[in-house]
Amino acid sequence: MSSRHPPTQILLVCMGNICRSPTAEAIARAQAHARGLGGRVTLDSAGTHAYHVGEAPDPRAIASARQAGYDLTALRARQVNAIDFARFDWIIVADRQNLAELQRRCPADHQHKLQLMCAWLEGQDVPDPYYGGPEGFVDMIHLLEQAMAAMLAQLCPSNQAAQRGTPGGTDAH
Repeated sequence: MSSRHPPTQILLVCMGNICRSPTAEAIARAQAHARGLGGRVTLDSAGTHAYHVGEAPDPRAIASARQAGYDLTALRARQVNAIDFARFDWIIVADRQNLAELQRRCPADHQHKLQLMCAWLEGQDVPDPYYGGPEGFVDMIHLLEQAMAAMLAQLCPSNQAAQRGTPGGTDAH
């Protein structure tokens, strides 16, 4: 019997998929690599709305991420689709507004997959830096670094256990 489990598939979501969720994807990917999670986790990002489908992340997000050591240039915005609810093990959302939108669209048998990005911290929203200045992007990166580290520690623990816990520490599956 193989001890290899299929990778945990995580979708990171914000409104337009050009600021918070692609940055979260790049940070989580770098942290997963640094933790040796290799094939144990797959990451993607999407937006609840189709405002920017096909576009690169916001130039301010790209610049701030680059300054912090993350590369967003290959990412392109896409919208969450119905297949995502079945495909992903977890759908991690930047804020309560977008979480409510996904809860409205998500089939009942997949609702347990929806979670806030900061659920493993204080549970606050990741503020949208889109309408602010560059400092909002820097603050977003610092918060996402903490949130993605906590998320990976909970959803993809380094011990090879197949446990997948929710923020309360109980198993939702």
